[in-house]
Amino acid sequence: MKPEFHILGISIKTFGVAFALGFVACGAVVARRLRELGKPADWAYEIIFAALIGGVVGARVYYLIQNYNQVKHDLIGNAFSGSGLVWYGGAIGGAIAVVAWMRWRGALSLWMLDLCAVALALGYAIGRIGCQVSGDGDYGIRSDLPWAMGYPHGTVPTPAGVKVQPTPIYETVAMALLAYALWRLRDRVRPGVVFALYLLLSGLERLLVEFIRRNHEVLAGLTAPQLESVALCVIGLAWLTVLMRGRGVAGLLPSGA
Repeated sequence: MKPEFHILGISIKTFGVAFALGFVACGAVVARRLRELGKPADWAYEIIFAALIGGVVGARVYYLIQNYNQVKHDLIGNAFSGSGLVWYGGAIGGAIAVVAWMRWRGALSLWMLDLCAVALALGYAIGRIGCQVSGDGDYGIRSDLPWAMGYPHGTVPTPAGVKVQPTPIYETVAMALLAYALWRLRDRVRPGVVFALYLLLSGLERLLVEFIRRNHEVLAGLTAPQLESVALCVIGLAWLTVLMRGRGVAGLLPSGA
């Protein structure tokens, strides 16, 4: 574990590095796709900036709501502290900001949503590398599996000798594969399909990994992220069903295919 490192006396958080690299990678993917579509590549900077601002605000607000009993004594101080970011809050905040940007640019369309789907999957995969290296508590339950590991020097350390499921690694691998698959499909399916698949498969990934994570159950034996994941799966599946209605799998293919 390496939660932070020092350069010239300056302490740098490894999660912050992964966070920044995730946005850089997403920007590169978005810029390339914009060029393929004949759109201004400079839009990538605007999209990433909107996602960054909206994502950070959303992640913080979600964290404050989720942990209200622990932070209510000092909401302002906790709102501007350097810790506490929740992925789904960031996804919601970032989505709102990016959709607002699309409307401002007059570019709100299915192909733009597809473009964002690849970036979201890639950014998530890289972000989980930061969770793994910093040991920020996103690891799983106690385990005796051969690849189980401890996080004794993490930001949220495990007890000495205790090994747990390295769920950030699972998520990095799963979401990196999803990002790659969605990228390969970008010109092979009709607009909207890539985004629908992202909702379905990313929701399924988080739903499954939560069974071996440490979050508390809130309803029907499911954690809050699992309930949100179920909602994503339902939306994605319903979207695909509508696209396939009357045509089957052919309904997912580009016009004329």
